[in-house]
Amino acid sequence: MHNRLVAAVFVAGAVVAAAGAAQARDQINIVGSSTVYPFATVVAETFGRGSDFKTPKIESTGSGGGMKLFCAGLGTDHPDITNASRRMKSSELEKCRENGVMDVVEIKIGYDGIVVANANAAPEVQLTLRHLFLALAKQVPEGNQEGGQLVDNPNQMWSDVDPSLPNVAIEVLGPPPTSGTRDAFNELAIEGGCKTFPGLKAIKKEDKNRYKAICRGIREDGAYIEAGENDNLIVQKLAENPNAFGVFGFSFLDQNRDAVKGASIDGVAPEFENIATRAYPVSRPLYFYVKKAHVDVIPGIREYIGAFTSDDAWGDEGYLTDRGLIPLPTDERAQFGDNAVNLTPLESL
Repeated sequence: MHNRLVAAVFVAGAVVAAAGAAQARDQINIVGSSTVYPFATVVAETFGRGSDFKTPKIESTGSGGGMKLFCAGLGTDHPDITNASRRMKSSELEKCRENGVMDVVEIKIGYDGIVVANANAAPEVQLTLRHLFLALAKQVPEGNQEGGQLVDNPNQMWSDVDPSLPNVAIEVLGPPPTSGTRDAFNELAIEGGCKTFPGLKAIKKEDKNRYKAICRGIREDGAYIEAGENDNLIVQKLAENPNAFGVFGFSFLDQNRDAVKGASIDGVAPEFENIATRAYPVSRPLYFYVKKAHVDVIPGIREYIGAFTSDDAWGDEGYLTDRGLIPLPTDERAQFGDNAVNLTPLESL
């Protein structure tokens, strides 16, 4: 019986002996967002050095890829935690439950801005949400004007979007569709620019699917280049090509200011204070999600959660702020701190 427990995979509703599970896997397995990855990594390394538990294993799979792995089932073959640079979708929670992952604990850890950056050697650029929509959307109004018929995006140069912008080809390196950064950029920046056209904004009331296709669709003709989940690679490419722009989280800008700078959007610079107050228009919350069924079975999960949600880590003066994390307001931090202590599962989304 003992050997069967050691080899067994978790089954929804089953009670697995902690000792047996520990022999099967004694290291926390974390997947998910490339944006949350550096924050989770520094917590994991600090946790590994300061506790009797192994340093958790963390993979940068993108938010969407992490959710898929996380929700695939219970057991030692499946991740314990997934990081996300967007909130879990209701369809993902449903998929979790279909696969026996019934109790999912949601912990919001802070905020991050999505920056549009270029090399320090390049000219400074003042962008707007409308500029980003007209540069990167799959379809735009003809002549870039309100009331124009929707056409496949003809804008090849930034100056085609607005004469005040550089007369260089539109070339933007950014994350793929599996990334939470991509989801948030589409929603906050591309859709944000789309809504500056009243006629396009009005489509939402008539046909939500058509509105979403227009206002979140990214062009596929080479102007937007999917650069994978490695934000450091985008930073390197920008340093090599001063005409290109890159889309990534504020923390990567903050850690690479010797090489790149962020463009202001709608007159607001991507700075810590502007993101913390939500004045910067392209900012979003960051999360991680925990399988409650794995807590106290895989050693160290409860303690890792405690380390991440300690004042030393996510507090106003915590070490994660040095890595670019924008702390939660006090009331939110208290709410999600309670979630972490009590392992309060999501009821719905």
